[in-house]
Amino acid sequence: MSEFMEDDHDVNDEIQNFIKVWFYAILSLVYCYYVVSKLIPKGILRLAFLLPVFYLFTVLPFSLNSLHLGGSCVFFLTWVGNFKLFLFAFNLGPLCAPCAVAHPPDRVCSSSTTDPSKSLLLFVSLACLPIRLKPNTSTTLPKTKEYYPYAEIGLQVLILSVLIRIYDYREVLHPNVILVFYYLHVYIGAEIALAISGALGRIILRQELAPPFDKPYLSSSLQDFWGYRWNLMVTGILRSMIYNPVRRIFTPIAGKTSAQLLGVFLAFVVSGVVHEAVFYYLARAHPTWEGTWFFVLHGMCTIIEVVIKKWLNTSRSSKWVLNRWVSRIMTVGFVIVTGIWLFTPQLIRNGVDTKVLHEYRIFGEFVIKKFHKFLHYVNHQLN
Repeated sequence: MSEFMEDDHDVNDEIQNFIKVWFYAILSLVYCYYVVSKLIPKGILRLAFLLPVFYLFTVLPFSLNSLHLGGSCVFFLTWVGNFKLFLFAFNLGPLCAPCAVAHPPDRVCSSSTTDPSKSLLLFVSLACLPIRLKPNTSTTLPKTKEYYPYAEIGLQVLILSVLIRIYDYREVLHPNVILVFYYLHVYIGAEIALAISGALGRIILRQELAPPFDKPYLSSSLQDFWGYRWNLMVTGILRSMIYNPVRRIFTPIAGKTSAQLLGVFLAFVVSGVVHEAVFYYLARAHPTWEGTWFFVLHGMCTIIEVVIKKWLNTSRSSKWVLNRWVSRIMTVGFVIVTGIWLFTPQLIRNGVDTKVLHEYRIFGEFVIKKFHKFLHYVNHQLN
C-alpha cells in the first residue's frame, strides 16, 4: 500500500491480487472447518493447528497496494479474522454457537440452527466478514422484507461524495476544518464498508444480521459510545477475548469492580495496539504509537467515568443528572477532539489521506472506462 496506482493496468493487477487474497483466505477457512473443527479438540492443540492460518491472514494484505482493498483485507482477515479464530481455538466467540449471535455470552458451542460447525457457508461467512447474527435468527428471511436502512446508506454515500468534492478546496479551508471532515470521512467510510459486508452476508446466509453501529453520534457517555454503539462486532470480540477472561482471572484477586475496570482498560490497550498495526499496513511506516495512546486515553477516561457514575449512584446526597443533549455533545466532542489530536496525525503525516483521494480518482476513471466499453459492446451487438 506504499505505491500509487497510476493506470488501468495497475488497477487490473490489484483486482487480480485481491481475488487471490480471498481465494487463499477462503481455502484456509475450509481447512479450519473440515480439519481443525472436526478433528482437533479445543485448546492449545487446536491453536497450534491454526497458526498457519494466523500467519497467512497476517501476510496476505502485504500483496495489495490499494488502501481501500488492502485496508479492508487487514480489517477483515488480519484483525477480525485472526481474533475470531483465536476464540474458536477454545470454542468461544462468533464461530461457535450459540456465540454466533450478537453480544455473545462466554459460552461453548452446542447444537443450534445458528451453529457454524454445522454449515461451511456460515462458518466461512462469519470468519471472514465483520458480521454478527441477530439473536433468535433460526428462520430464513422472506425475500420481500428489507432488513437494512438502504436510504440511510444512500445518504451516507451522498455525504461522502460531497466530502470528496470539498477536499478539492483544502487550500482555502482551515486545517482544523479539514481534520473534522477527515474524521467524518472515517466514520462514514466505516459505516458504508460494514453495510456492504452486511448486505453480502444477508445475500449469502439469508439470515437477519445485527447492525454494525447503533447511532454513535447519539452516545451520552464514553461507556455508551464504545460499549453499545461503535463497531459492535469488534466490541463483542474484545469482550469475549479480553474483558471476560481478565474479569474471571482477577475477580478472586482484586475484587469484582477492580477486575471489571482492568478488563475494560486492557481491552482498550489491545484495540490501540491493533489499530497501530493497521496504521502500519496502511502507511508502511514505523509506528509512532499516537493511535495507541488515543485508546489508552479513552480507556482511562472511560474507567474514570464508570467510577464517578457508581459514586453518584451510591451517594445519598447526589441527585444531579447531566442533561442528555449536553452529555451527547460532550461525548462526541471529546471523541472528535482527541481523534484529531492523536488518531489522524500519523495518517496525514504519511500521506494516507492523499493516497485515498488519489484512489478515488483512479477507481472512478477505471469504472467509467469499463462502463463505456460495456456500452460500446452492447451497441456493437445490437447493430
